[in-house]
Amino acid sequence: MDIREIVKDNEVRFAKYRQGFAYYTVHVPSEGIDYTFPVPLSDIGDATLLATDKALVFMRYIRKAIEEGTFVKAG
Repeated sequence: MDIREIVKDNEVRFAKYRQGFAYYTVHVPSEGIDYTFPVPLSDIGDATLLATDKALVFMRYIRKAIEEGTFVKAG
């Protein structure tokens, strides 16, 4: 899975909050499937989490989720 393909001209959407993590979904164009990934609130500091945002802003969290196996099909 190519991270550049996921974040280029794409956006993420807030899905849910659970136990210190905001979960976002992103559409993976090559697969035609939405994936969910966690964003730890402890990393956010005083930043603002929006309902939709550019996927490029979340590239760090997407990459980490792919590496850790927490980038999962939304469902």
